[in-house]
Amino acid sequence: MTMTAPAPTAPGSAPTRQIAARTVGATKIYGSGDTEVTALDSVDVSFASGEFTAIMGPSGSGKSTLMHSLAGLDRLTSGQVFIGDTDLSGLNERDLTLLRRTEIGFVFQAFNLIPTLTAEENITLPLDLGRASRDEAWIDAVVNAVGLQQRLGHKPNELSGGQQQRVAVARALASRPAVVFADEPTGNLDSTTGAEILSFMRRAVNEYGQTTVMVTHDPVAASYADRVLFLADGRIVSELANPDADAILAHLRAATNS
Repeated sequence: MTMTAPAPTAPGSAPTRQIAARTVGATKIYGSGDTEVTALDSVDVSFASGEFTAIMGPSGSGKSTLMHSLAGLDRLTSGQVFIGDTDLSGLNERDLTLLRRTEIGFVFQAFNLIPTLTAEENITLPLDLGRASRDEAWIDAVVNAVGLQQRLGHKPNELSGGQQQRVAVARALASRPAVVFADEPTGNLDSTTGAEILSFMRRAVNEYGQTTVMVTHDPVAASYADRVLFLADGRIVSELANPDADAILAHLRAATNS
């Protein structure tokens, strides 16, 4: 059944709940002079705990820059990024690396698994690097949820693309991070496998209260989210709450034709 497109709400706003991540005046400029490009233009946005947010926009809109800045993978030119109450701009590289290992999970389009490690070793890698204590019951629950019980001893080249992405999602969840960031997580997968990955990400939000932020160009993928933010020219220009794929596509078409 096709749903009526919900009315856009105030861009960048989040429900009245605890905030897992946010930006204040986030600005990112690349180059200088004639080659200067403003990738983010004073963006204020917040992400509520236990919420699944999709970020969409045309190429060059700033969506990947926003995600990388939120995840501490890229430094802002000005403004602030907070994970919980921690201001990332005040952290040195060592502390920022530690925060990424403990508070942030990341799922990449290209899986980014270590080819010489088994699936199990890839899943626990962030914990092992940080020498953090392992909650074996939690890791078992995640492994079971993504259906990897029979594949833990296999290396990436012995796994299908969908299985490799399941490993990547399990790795992102292994440390129980404050936020999981996913950059086009189904971009290299067929539609059936992609739907399975997205369904598990949705379950992680519903059942585990996992805060998730995903960049995608696919309206179907974005429809798994609680809300969709739309970026253009480095700014958040609109937002849809609880949309389906048809509502998202209609919104994109309207923005293109405006």
